Amino acid sequence: MSQTADCIDSSYWRTTLQRLVSALIAPDELQWKSIGRKDPTSYMQRILDKIKSRWTRRYCRELHYSSPSARATLAENVASLASHLKPFSRSQSSQFRVAAVLLLPLNRIVEGPSTEVDGHVRRQAFSAFRTIIREHPADIQSDEPSPVFDFLQRGFNDKDRSVRVDAGRALSDLVHLHARANDKGCKFNETIFMKINSLLESSVKDAVKETLVVTIGSIGRDAQFELLGSVVHCLISQLGQNNHVLKGLAYTQLLEIAKAQMKSPYTLVSPYLSQVAIFVVSRKCTNPVLILETCRFLSVYPPDFISVTLPNTLPYLFANSEAKVIEEISEDLGQTILTLFMKHSHQILAHVYQQHGPAQTTRSLTFIMNIISRVVQSCVVALLADLVVVLGHENEERAALAVDALRKVQRSITSETELGLSPFLKTYMLGIVSNLNEMLQDVHGKKSFPAKKQILRGLEIMATLQTMFLVPELAEVTLSTWYTFLSTLNVEDVIPHIGTTSAAIVSAWSALSPSTQESAKKCLRHIVFDVGSTVRNDAKANLDEVVDFGHIPELSAIYTQLQSVRIWDPRAQLQKVLDRCSSNNITVVQVALFELKNFMKNNQASLIQDLAAGDAFDPLIGSIQLTLFQVVTRDGEGSDTLRQLAFECMGILGAVDPDRCDLTSADTKMIVRNNFEDDTEARSFALHLIQDVLVDAFRSTSDIKYQGHLAYTIQELLLLCKFSTALVSSESTASVSAWVRNRWNGFPKHVLETVTPLLGAKFKASHKELPHLSSPIYPHQKTYREWVQLWTAHLITKASDGMAQNIFGVFRSAVRNKDVGVAHHILPHLVLNILASENDENTSSIIQELTAVLKDQVAPDSLSTPDKKFLSAQAVFTLLDHLSAYVRVQRQDLPKKVEGRRSRGNSESMIRQQQLIRVDSVLSSIDHELMAKAALQCRAHARSLMNFEKQIVSMRERQPPPPGADFTPYYERLHEIYAQLDQPDGMEGISTLILSPSLEHQIRQHESTGRWTAAQSCWEVRLQQQPDNLDFHLGLLRCLRNLGHFDTLRTHVQGVLVRNPEWQSVLADFQVESAWMIGAWDDVHNTANTEHEGPSVVKARVLLAMRSGELQQIEESLRRARLVLGAPIAASGPSGHRRAYDALVDLHMIHELELIHDAVSSLPPSSQGRKSAIATLSQILSARLDRTLPTFRVHESLLSMRRTAFSLSTVSRPSITSQIGQSWLASAKIARKAGQWQTAYSAMLQAQYTNARFSFMESGKLVRARGEPLRALQELENSMRILGFVDNNAVDLTREDEQSKRMKAKAQILLARWMNESDRYEASYVLKQFQNAADSAPGWESAYYHLGHFQDQCYRNLSADDKSSRGIKMNFQTIKCFTEAAAHGNKFVYQTIPRLLTLWLDIGERKVTAENPLFDKINTVVASSIDTIPVYKWFTAFPQIVSRIGHPNRIVYLVLSKLISSVIREYPNQALWFFASVVNSTKPTRQQRGRTILDQLKNSPVNTDSSFPDLITNLHAMIDELLRLCNYPIGDRKTLSMRRDFPKLLGIKECNILIPLQSSLTVNLPPVSSMGHRDRRHNVFDPLSPTFTVFYDEIEIMHSLAKPRKITDDLRKDARLMDFNGIINKLLKTNSESRRRQLHIRTYGVVALNEECGVIQWVPNTIPVRPVLLKYYETRNIPAWSKELNDVTRRIKDGSDKDAAELFVTKILPEFPPVFHEWFVETFPEPSVWLVSRLNYGRTMAVMSMVGFILGLGDRHCENILLDTNNGDVVHVDFNCLFEKGKTLDTPERVPFRLTQNLVDGLGVTGIEGVFRIACEITMQLLRDNKDPLMSVLDAFIHDPLVEWEDETRKRQRERRNAKDKDKDKTNSATVKTADLRLWAKSALRPIERKLKGLYSPTNVKERTYGGITRGGEEEREISTSNLVQMLIQEAIDPANLGKMYPGWAAWH
Repeated sequence: MSQTADCIDSSYWRTTLQRLVSALIAPDELQWKSIGRKDPTSYMQRILDKIKSRWTRRYCRELHYSSPSARATLAENVASLASHLKPFSRSQSSQFRVAAVLLLPLNRIVEGPSTEVDGHVRRQAFSAFRTIIREHPADIQSDEPSPVFDFLQRGFNDKDRSVRVDAGRALSDLVHLHARANDKGCKFNETIFMKINSLLESSVKDAVKETLVVTIGSIGRDAQFELLGSVVHCLISQLGQNNHVLKGLAYTQLLEIAKAQMKSPYTLVSPYLSQVAIFVVSRKCTNPVLILETCRFLSVYPPDFISVTLPNTLPYLFANSEAKVIEEISEDLGQTILTLFMKHSHQILAHVYQQHGPAQTTRSLTFIMNIISRVVQSCVVALLADLVVVLGHENEERAALAVDALRKVQRSITSETELGLSPFLKTYMLGIVSNLNEMLQDVHGKKSFPAKKQILRGLEIMATLQTMFLVPELAEVTLSTWYTFLSTLNVEDVIPHIGTTSAAIVSAWSALSPSTQESAKKCLRHIVFDVGSTVRNDAKANLDEVVDFGHIPELSAIYTQLQSVRIWDPRAQLQKVLDRCSSNNITVVQVALFELKNFMKNNQASLIQDLAAGDAFDPLIGSIQLTLFQVVTRDGEGSDTLRQLAFECMGILGAVDPDRCDLTSADTKMIVRNNFEDDTEARSFALHLIQDVLVDAFRSTSDIKYQGHLAYTIQELLLLCKFSTALVSSESTASVSAWVRNRWNGFPKHVLETVTPLLGAKFKASHKELPHLSSPIYPHQKTYREWVQLWTAHLITKASDGMAQNIFGVFRSAVRNKDVGVAHHILPHLVLNILASENDENTSSIIQELTAVLKDQVAPDSLSTPDKKFLSAQAVFTLLDHLSAYVRVQRQDLPKKVEGRRSRGNSESMIRQQQLIRVDSVLSSIDHELMAKAALQCRAHARSLMNFEKQIVSMRERQPPPPGADFTPYYERLHEIYAQLDQPDGMEGISTLILSPSLEHQIRQHESTGRWTAAQSCWEVRLQQQPDNLDFHLGLLRCLRNLGHFDTLRTHVQGVLVRNPEWQSVLADFQVESAWMIGAWDDVHNTANTEHEGPSVVKARVLLAMRSGELQQIEESLRRARLVLGAPIAASGPSGHRRAYDALVDLHMIHELELIHDAVSSLPPSSQGRKSAIATLSQILSARLDRTLPTFRVHESLLSMRRTAFSLSTVSRPSITSQIGQSWLASAKIARKAGQWQTAYSAMLQAQYTNARFSFMESGKLVRARGEPLRALQELENSMRILGFVDNNAVDLTREDEQSKRMKAKAQILLARWMNESDRYEASYVLKQFQNAADSAPGWESAYYHLGHFQDQCYRNLSADDKSSRGIKMNFQTIKCFTEAAAHGNKFVYQTIPRLLTLWLDIGERKVTAENPLFDKINTVVASSIDTIPVYKWFTAFPQIVSRIGHPNRIVYLVLSKLISSVIREYPNQALWFFASVVNSTKPTRQQRGRTILDQLKNSPVNTDSSFPDLITNLHAMIDELLRLCNYPIGDRKTLSMRRDFPKLLGIKECNILIPLQSSLTVNLPPVSSMGHRDRRHNVFDPLSPTFTVFYDEIEIMHSLAKPRKITDDLRKDARLMDFNGIINKLLKTNSESRRRQLHIRTYGVVALNEECGVIQWVPNTIPVRPVLLKYYETRNIPAWSKELNDVTRRIKDGSDKDAAELFVTKILPEFPPVFHEWFVETFPEPSVWLVSRLNYGRTMAVMSMVGFILGLGDRHCENILLDTNNGDVVHVDFNCLFEKGKTLDTPERVPFRLTQNLVDGLGVTGIEGVFRIACEITMQLLRDNKDPLMSVLDAFIHDPLVEWEDETRKRQRERRNAKDKDKDKTNSATVKTADLRLWAKSALRPIERKLKGLYSPTNVKERTYGGITRGGEEEREISTSNLVQMLIQEAIDPANLGKMYPGWAAWH
C-alpha cells in the first residue's frame, strides 16, 4: 500500500479527487475533514461507499442535472475518476472494487428519454466504459458478465451506427480482457458469445446484425485459442443467412481474419472443425445453403467435408435421432447407415452415454438399436478412450456426464454393477492409452493445444503425462492433472508411480515456469507428506523410490521431510540408485545417474574409496561398473544424455582393476532342450520371451505402431501360458492352477505392471505376405536389418507344428520393424527348432545361409557394407554359440535321463539323441578354416583360435608331423590371436613352437610383455626397410610414448610430417601429446584446432581450456572429451570391460584433470589451508591410482597427465611442486618394478630436481634392483645420516605430520632390512634401527611387524641352549610387537597371529621357559591383546587355536579358553563347526575342556537372553545325529530313510544353523588401505550364507568303499589342507600377476566332527578325469586294460630306468593317443567359453601341481582329479596321501605331480609352455615368499596329530618292546607319548619347510624315507624358482618315472 499512501499524501492528487467525487455524488456532499488520511484503506473505502450509496438508494438514483451536456460531463468525470483511482485497482490491492462502483452512475447516464440521452452522451458513456476496462481490468474479470453485457446491448440496439460501433469496440476490449484471464474468463466469453448468437438469430434489425458481424470480425483478427474458435463459429453460422449482405459481410470478415492470422481458410477453421461441423451438418436438411457456403469458404467439396467430419457429426446426429440428416449423408457418401455407424460406433456411443439423464440415453440407444445390435463391445476400447477425453473437459458438468457415461458403458458390458470404475477401466487401460497417445501425437490428424489439454486432463497415465509436460503450453495442465490423479488414488495405487513422478519432475525442474513448479511441488508434497505418513512402517521403503532432489533449493522443505522418513545407510542408498539406473524409464535413469554422480563425487567419496580398495573390491564396485556399461550401450531417444552422465560417473569411479572386481552379469538366456515337445518347458520359454525380451522392448519404444505389435505378441503368449484376468480379479470365480499362479507371481514388478492390462486384451495383427525368397537370402539384402528380419520372418513359417508354431507365429509382425532386437533374440531358437526337426531341405537352406555370411567376411570382392558384414557375422556367431550350448547341455543331460527313466525314457532318449546328432552334424559341416578366417576378420578371436587349433590338431593326427615350417603360418596366426586377446602367456607358449620368429612376431611379443625398448628396435629395423610405411611409424611412436621419450617422439613426428604432410590427421594424437608433455603450448593450440577428434586431441582441448580459465569453455571441452573418449565403451557392449579398459583410463584421466584444476584454482589464501587442501587431493589421487590395473603403461599415463595438470597453475606453490615431485617418484617406482631401468632413472632425476622428499629411498631401491645391493645400502645410509635419521641423539623439537613420520619410519625399516641382509652389521645395531622405526611412527603396523620379525629371526638362529635362556626375551619382544601389529592393521595378520600363538603356546609347554618370570609378562600381553585385537583376526587362526586346547599349562589354558570363548561368542555360526571335533573328540582331555567352554558360554548371564544357548544346543544335537548317521550299520542297503532311521535329525528344521560351506567359513578381511580393521564388528562373513531349513527323507548311499555318510580317513587332514589352500588363495589375490591370471585353488568345505568322521561339502558339476578318458578311448575301440599291457608293465617293473622309459614310449604310449582335448571341444563348444575353461584348467592344474609338490601330495590317479563341467577348473580330492607318503608305498611314486600326456593334451597346442609354466612359476615364487604364514597353518598337525601317526608310533613302540611280556606291551601300546607324536609330525613337516626355502634335489626315491629325509645321494641345494619349476616338469613327464609308476595309476592316461 506504499503507492496508495503516497497518492493520499499528495495535495494535488487529493484536490483532484475531491473535485471528481463531489461532482459524481452531487447533490450529496462528503465531509472530507472527517475522513482520516493516516489509514489509506479506510480513507478509500469511505469514498467508494459514499459513491455507491449515492447511486443505489432508490430515492437518490435520479440525476441532479439531466441535460445532455450534464450527462456527457458526468460520463467524462466517471472516466477521469477511473483513471485517477488506478492505484486502487484490484491488480494493486484486493481491498477495493472501483470498477463495480463506477459502473453504477454509468448505467444511469444512458437511461432516459432521447431528448436527454443523445448519441453524444451514449458514445461518451461507452468511452468511459472502455476507460474503466483499461484501468481496472481485475474488477471486470471478477464480475459476472451479465450486467456488463446488458449495458453493452443497449449500444448494439442503438439506431445510431456510431454508437453501435463504440459499443462494439467496448465489447472487443471486454472479450480480449477475459481471454487473457484465467479459465473463469474463458467461461465468461462463452456466455457472451451465447448472447451474441441469440441476438444474431433473433429478429433484431439487420443493421444491428451488421454491426455485430463487423465487431466480431475485428475481435477475431488478433484472437487466439478459445476466443478465436468462438469468433469463427459465430461468423460461419451467418453464412446461411437469407440476407445476402449479411452473408457476404460474414464471408468477408472470415477472409480478413484468415489474412490477419496468416492462415488459409481451412487452417483457420481446422482447430474448431468439430464444433463447426456439428453446427453445419446438423442443418443440412433445414439450411442446405449453410453447408455449401461453408465448403466454398474452406475450398473443399461438400462430400469431402462430410466424410472428414463424420467422427464429429455422427455422434451428435445419432444421439439426437436425426434420421433425415443421416439418410442424406448416407446417400451423399454412398455408404449404408450401418456402415457409417460401425466405422464410428465408439465415438457415437461415447456421446450417447454422456447425455443428461437415462431417458435421453435410452431414447438414443433405441434409435441406434433399430440399426444395429451388440454395438458396445465391438468398439469398447475406442469408446472408452473418447469418454476419458471428455473427463478432462473444463466444464465440470460435461466431465461429470463423462463419468456417468462410463458407468453406463460398464453396465452395458458387464454384469458386475458393484465393481468400481477403476478395475473396469484397468482391463482396457493399455488400449485407452494407445488411443490417447495417438491423439496427442497427431497420428489421426493434428490436434490443437486446447484439444490436447482436454485429453491430458482426462488421461491419467504416467508415460504420456511425462512426455506432454515438457511442452511449455501443456506443462501446467499436465502436472495439475497428475496431482489430481495421485490425490484420488489409493495409497497402494500411488506407490508404483512414486519413482517416475519424482524423476520426471526433477529432470525438468529448471525448464518449468514458477507456476508449473508450484504444481510440481504439490505432487511431491503429496507423495512425501501424505503418502509417506499413510503407509505402514514396513511399506515406507517405497519412498526410497523417490529420486534425490536435495540440490533444488525450492524443494528443501520437502527434502528434509523425505530424509526424516527414509533412513538408509550409504550402501543401501547406493544400491537403490543403481537399481534406478537400470530402469526402463529414460527419465528415471537420467535422474538416477545424476544422483549417482553426486553420490560418488561429493556425498560419499570416502565410501567409494573404501569399496574400491584392497586385493578384492567390494561387489558394489562391480555392480556400479556393470550398470554404467549397460547404460552406455542403450540406444534410442535420450541415449546421448545418458551416455554423457554415465561417462562422467565412470571417470569419477575410475579405471578400476578388472582383476579385483566381479564383473559377471546375470545371463538370462534359455535353451529349449526338448524341441517344444514338452508343454511345460515351452511355456517357460514363452515366459522368458515376455520377461526378458518383449517387456523391455515394449517399455523402451516410443513407436506406437511397434508397441501395438509387441502388445499383440505379449497378449498371445499370455494366453498360451494360460494367464487370464482371473489372476487379478477379486470377483472371478474361475480356478487358477498352482503352476500358473506361481509363474505369474514370479514376474518382477515392472513386468506385472506392463502385462496386466494385456490380460484379456483384444489386439489383432495383420501379417504381411513375405516376398518370394531365393536361398540364400543374405546376398540379396542391402542391410543387416533387412536380412535378419526377413530371414527370421521366413524361418517362422518353417517352425515345427504345435507349440513351436504357436509361440513363434505370434512374432510375425513384431520382427518386421525398425528394431532388430526381437528378431535377433528369437533367431537362434528358431534355427535350433528347425534343425532339430526332421526336414533336410530346411536344414540345407540354413547351412547355405550361414555359409553365405561367413564367405562374405573373407571375400575380397564383397559388395556388402562393413556394418552389414560385421553385424551379420556377429548374429551368425551368436546363433552358432546357441547351437553349441544346446549340444553341451544335451550331452550333459542325456546320461542322467537314461539312468532316471529306464522304461519309456529309452524312446525319449533316442529322440533326443537323434536331435542332438542332427544339430551337431550341422556344426561339424561348417569348414573350420573358413570359420577361423571369418572370425579373425570380424574380431571374434576366441572362435578363430578354436578353429585354427582344430586344424592343427587334425593335421597332427592325420599324418606324421610335417616339418615345423608347415605349421609356422598357423602358429603365427595363433600368436596374433593371443595378442589380440591380451593373453601374453599364450603368446609365450606359441613362441616356443616357432623356431625362427618373424620380426612382426617379435614386435607382438615385446609389446605384449611391456618390453618397449626391444619393440622400438624392431620397428626401427622395419622402417629401414620401408621408410614410408605409416603403420611402421605408428608402431615406433607407440613405443616412444610408452617409454616416455616425448622429445624424441615430437622430433620424429615433425620429421615425418615434413615428408608426408597428408598424415597430419593420423599423427595428430602423437603430435599434440608430445607437445603438451614438454610444455610447447603453441604447438598444442595449433594441433588441437583441427577437425580431428582423437583421444589426445580432445584431452589437449581440455588442457587448453583449463589454461585459459574460461569456465564455459572448460565445461564444453570436458563434455566433448567424455563423449569422444567413451565411444569405445559404448561399442564394446555390457561385457566389454577389458576391451574398453583404455577408454576407461582416458575417462579416469579426464576426471582427474577436473579434480586437479578445481583444487588448484580454488586454493585457500593461508599456507596451512593450501597445504591441507593439497594433502586431501593427494590422498584422493593416491587412492584412485591404487584402484587401477597395476601396469606401468596405465600408471605412467595417469601420472604424466597429473604432472601436466599441476603444471598448468600460473602461480608457483611449494605444495604443487611437491605433488609433481611425488608423481615423479611414483613413476620411478612403477618403472623400476616393470624392469625399465632407464625410464626409472630419468624419473628419479626429475623427482630429485623438484626436491621431492624421501626420493633417496627410491634411488636406493633402483640401485639395488640393478644388482648393486651394497652401493644401495651406502647411498641410503648416507642420505639418512644427512637428514639426521641415523644415530641422531638430538631432540627434534619440530612438529612433523603423520605422513612425514610414516615415511621416516619406512626409510628406517628399509635401512634396517638391508643392513640385516648384508650381514655386515651387529644384530644389536640392526635392532636399534628397527626400534627407531617403531618409535618414529607409533601405531603403524609395518614398523611393529618388522621389529618383531627381526627378533624372531634372531631367535631362530640361536643354539638350543641359548633358546632356553636368551631366547625367551626375544620371544617376549616378538609377541609384544606382533600383538601391536595385529591391533593396528591387517596387512600381516597371517604372519603375526599364527606366529605369536605358536611362540606363546610353545613356551608354555616347556617347563624351563614356563617357570621364567618373563613368561608371566607374555601371558599378560596375550591376555590383554584378546581385547585390543579385533576378534575376526583371531578367527583367522582358529583351527590352530583349537588344536592347542589340550595345553598342559594351566595358566596358558585359562587365557586360551578365554580366547576360544571370545571367538565363539562373536562368530558362533562358524566357530562352533570348527569346535565340533574338540567336543566330540575321542581324547578325554580335549572333549572335557571343549564341553566345559561351551557350558560356560551357555550359562553366562551375558548370553541368557539371546538365542546363543539354543544355537549351541541345536547344533550339537545335529552333530550327534550326524555322527550316529556316520556309524550306522547299513549292510547292503542303497538308501536309508531319515524318517525311519534318524527321526531326530529330520525334526531339526528352521534352526538357523549355518551350512558349513567353504564360502561360509572363509574370513573376508577388510582392505589393507581402509580403516575397517579397527571395526570389531567388521562383516567378515557373508550375511546371506545359507542355513539348514529341512532334511530330505531319503539318504543315498554312494558306490564307494567309504560309503556316503561314513568317512574312514582322518578328516582333520583334509580340513587343515583346506585352510592351507585358503591361505594360498588369499595370497594369490594379493599378487598382481596371479590376480590378473585369476590363479586359485578350488576348495570345498571340510568339517571334522571327531577324529574319524566329518562333513564334506558336495562339489557339484564335476566329473573325474578317468571316465572322461575311458569314454573317448572306447569310441576308438581302445580297451582300458589288456594282456599285452599287463605284460609290458611287468617288464617295466623289473627293468632298469632306461629300459622302462623305452618300453613306455614305444609300447604303451602309441596304444593310447592323447584324446583329452576333445573333452574341452565337446563340453564347451562355445568358443569364448572354451577358451576361458581351458585357461581355467591350465592355471588351476598348475597351482595345485606346485602346492601338491610342496605338501608331498601323492596318489593323484585320475579318480582323484575332478573336472568342473561348468568352467574347466581342476578340483583335487582325497588328500590321504600327504607328506611324501606316496614314496613309501610298495611301488613308490616318482613324480612330483601328475602331468601325463592327456593332461598335457588338454592344455592345447602349446602344451606345458606358456599358460601352465608361467602359472607354475608365479605360484612357486609366491609360496616361497610366504613360507612363514603357510608353515603356521600346518603347525596344527604338530599339536593335534593325525590318527595314522598315532598308529604308526604305536607300531614302532611295539616293535621295540619285549615280545615276552605281551600283556604289558598291550597296555603300554595304547598310550603314545606326546613328545614322540610331535617328533613324528615335525619330521613330516620338515621337507615342506625345506621346499619352501627352495632346497630340493631330484635324488632317486629309493634313497628317501618317509618324511623326505635324505639318507644319501646328492645334497639338497637352493634353486631358483624358474629352474625348480623346470626340474619338476621334467620329473613329471620323464618316461622312466612314468613307466615305473604303479600300473593302477595309469601313467599313459
